[in-house]
Amino acid sequence: MFRILFLLFAGIGVGYLLRRRPLVHKTEIGVQATIATLLFVFGCSIGSNHELIHSLGQYGGQALLIAALATAGSLVAGWAAQRFLFGKGGRR
Repeated sequence: MFRILFLLFAGIGVGYLLRRRPLVHKTEIGVQATIATLLFVFGCSIGSNHELIHSLGQYGGQALLIAALATAGSLVAGWAAQRFLFGKGGRR
């Protein structure tokens, strides 16, 4: 865990020091390709797990509920932040 955090902060430091170099600005394409590849490999590992595929109906409903509640919570938090933190102040 600490190794991952160390690598993250080391990357932030190197990116900050090299921010004026044109090569650093071209890394966005590589990052997007890496994330797409990781998602594809993750999907392949899920698809090859027979136990997970057979119980997808049971866990799918729970996952949908959790995702819906998380989205609703994010919307409420965003609304509250907009209203109370970034509003013009005072009540109408």
